[in-house]
Amino acid sequence: MRACLNGQILDYGLFAEDRAAWDHSVITLVIRIADDRPVAFNAMPLLDVVRGGANETVLHLGLVMVDPDERSGGLSWILYGLTCFALFLRQGLRPIWVSSVTQVPAVVGMVAETFSEVFPAQSSTPQSFSHRHLAHQIMHRHRRAFGVGEDAGYDADRQIILNAYTGGSDNLKKTFAVAAKHRREEYNAFCERELDYGRGDDVLQIGKIDLAAGQRFLSRSVPRSALPQLAVQAAMMLAGAVLVPLIQWLDPTRPYNRLRPLK
Repeated sequence: MRACLNGQILDYGLFAEDRAAWDHSVITLVIRIADDRPVAFNAMPLLDVVRGGANETVLHLGLVMVDPDERSGGLSWILYGLTCFALFLRQGLRPIWVSSVTQVPAVVGMVAETFSEVFPAQSSTPQSFSHRHLAHQIMHRHRRAFGVGEDAGYDADRQIILNAYTGGSDNLKKTFAVAAKHRREEYNAFCERELDYGRGDDVLQIGKIDLAAGQRFLSRSVPRSALPQLAVQAAMMLAGAVLVPLIQWLDPTRPYNRLRPLK
């Protein structure tokens, strides 16, 4: 982390003094086998929301840090895609809502191309009631999770956070010139048009991981050499999430949760 921060200080999420984020975040740590040295990590907070009258969680694509010496090593598919795909499998292939707050065009484009029903920046997806409602709850209840202060404004129609870098993430503010660009110009143009980099704006993207997103992840992002091992891990996770509970439930001789065996 010291190499990634380069002397800068963050005061939100995992870096907050109360350490509360550690209890409700999914943390991915990448370790180099050669010397057992951590080279990258991602912390994804689970944000409590209400949708359709039921309690749900939104997986926030949180802070990513990669050792400067490893930034060309193709780790993004592990830090973002693999973690989300694994959680999708553990949920029994039920869609999971995800959120992302950033001003970096490369990340905006990655989210738009990886996940389904993403607004904004995914040209084929208009803002739905679910997008607007989830974004409203995230801004109302969970600003602390991504370092946005209470004094930051919010444009609900565009899902743009105004003056976002005042709540602990101050040192992450960038100019458009230095922010990493996406290979597709449409996402770079979107950020330059919609965000005021001098003020410090962020875009709040809402989307979901579903079967279509999982298929895109497997076909586009996963290296071919990793597919066999990923398939074995996926089979084991599906067995634990779906097959094993089903077998246990069908056994009439043993109790399963509230179900009692036949006498």
